[in-house]
Amino acid sequence: MYYLIEETLKEVKKEALKSTKNQYVAVLSSGEWKQDRDSFEMGMDIDTDMSEIFTTKAEVNYDSLTGSFSIPNRKDLSADDSRFAFALDEKGIVFIDDSGKAEELIRNVQRTKKWKFPSLERFIYDFLDQIVTDDLRLMEKYERELDSMEKNIMDGEETFPTVRLNDIRSDIRDLRIHYEQLIDLGQELEENENNFFKHENLRYFRLFLNRMARLHDSSNSLRDYTMQIRDQYKAHLDIKQNRIMTILTVVTTIFMPLTLIVGWYGMNFRYMPELEWRWGYPVIIVISLLIAIGCLLFFKKKKWL
Repeated sequence: MYYLIEETLKEVKKEALKSTKNQYVAVLSSGEWKQDRDSFEMGMDIDTDMSEIFTTKAEVNYDSLTGSFSIPNRKDLSADDSRFAFALDEKGIVFIDDSGKAEELIRNVQRTKKWKFPSLERFIYDFLDQIVTDDLRLMEKYERELDSMEKNIMDGEETFPTVRLNDIRSDIRDLRIHYEQLIDLGQELEENENNFFKHENLRYFRLFLNRMARLHDSSNSLRDYTMQIRDQYKAHLDIKQNRIMTILTVVTTIFMPLTLIVGWYGMNFRYMPELEWRWGYPVIIVISLLIAIGCLLFFKKKKWL
């Protein structure tokens, strides 16, 4: 697919690129790039093995700027990333993509954007913006879910979704790494080492970097929030365990004197006067009850119960 950067992206045939001064956008498969790369005159043989792409990055070359995108699936961050490469110079940008992700993002730009001052820099900004367009809502969704978990802990719920908390923490970590890579790419574009971009248009990359910084800060805050909730749940379990241990200690303490009485009179010595005393048995029962009640009142007063 080939596009000219006008007020909007205008889809054209390949031949139109040679007869225009407008900057262009092209999306090629790996096979198409191997066949037509010389016509773009970028002087670079880009590695088109998409299985070897693991990060989002940009590299400055003598007469072009090349790089790759590794974009997490926002619907399932545990799934495989969408991977594709790119190369650009002052005339335009070429995406080498077998996944269809680059074409999807470009279609979104074509459908939603109309430019008063069209330029390659503005297209790149809008293309990068499409990658993270829904991320703020995704962060808000995670925050609401974490708020619900915290409320359940405060309400003393017995069940807690530990697995889900770990999944959220893992997703946020993957997004944070992705934002860091996008920041590095944006800084490389803003550097404009080969002067492919107009100086007045570098503001688009600064705008993108500012947005990435905010998203990166949000991901760090949410990551800290997940750790806080985990620690809070652990503290809740410790308090619950301490209460159980307190009750067991109180029960054990109450029965210690009773156990002594039982052991004492269970020896059945011949000359124990209480054994033949008519009121011996009821008296022992009353004494045992008084001991138990006295211990409970004492513990209550000390607020151990």
